[in-house]
Amino acid sequence: MLQLENVYKCFARGTSHETEALRGINLNIPKEDFVTVIGSNGAGKSTLLNIIAGTVLPDKGKVKIDGCEFSNKAEYFRARFIGRVFQDPLLGTAPSMTVEENLSLAMKRFGRGLHFGLNKQRRVFFQEKLARVELGLESMLSKKASSLSGGQRQVLTIMMATMFDPKILLLDEPTASLDPEISKKIQLITQEIIKERRLTTIMVTHNMQEALRYGNRTIMMDRGRIILDIAGKKRENISTDYLIKQFSKLRKEEFAEDKLMLA
Repeated sequence: MLQLENVYKCFARGTSHETEALRGINLNIPKEDFVTVIGSNGAGKSTLLNIIAGTVLPDKGKVKIDGCEFSNKAEYFRARFIGRVFQDPLLGTAPSMTVEENLSLAMKRFGRGLHFGLNKQRRVFFQEKLARVELGLESMLSKKASSLSGGQRQVLTIMMATMFDPKILLLDEPTASLDPEISKKIQLITQEIIKERRLTTIMVTHNMQEALRYGNRTIMMDRGRIILDIAGKKRENISTDYLIKQFSKLRKEEFAEDKLMLA
């Protein structure tokens, strides 16, 4: 399904702000896998998502989806195949447009076009989708997205990103900026959608408990590299304490390896 082969990305190369964001990333994600990604600030988590989405292009390496190379394809081209939800609820919607207009835009992005049911049929379709999340959005089709709460906007973003079953769903800390109660509800809604539609998903999180609670595989990143990749029964039996210890151990080993290479 999704393959990254020896991917490198450096920002501000040749300047005092040079940052090696990704260093030789190799990642193979089969169809329907749900991978959680953890790591400290600056580990390369968001850059990884940006490389997959096409927001930034790799300096070196390949990005493949279903065997087809997307390495140099622009973000707008990949948008037909990739749904994305950002941490900030403001980023996923057009605030000056109504809920219905935002959903219509999502339909256009996935190749359904604004001509699809510009009538009662379309509204019924939207209402049915929104009613399932039980946040009252089905009665707010004519309201501007800017008038919604943060939780409602994030749910709208999730609905827009998953409406027509993208090949890949990218979640960049989707509930980090929300209060705990609404965060838990949105996580449950998201998990239901992923499971029901069998979506191939990558979720970045700072929360180690979330990283182990959701999905079937967890990768840990540090300084642009994947330093841990666990799945299956091994993942089922580990704790957050184990992850913390592994992070400390592997980071020291990587630092020693880097020093040796530079010597």
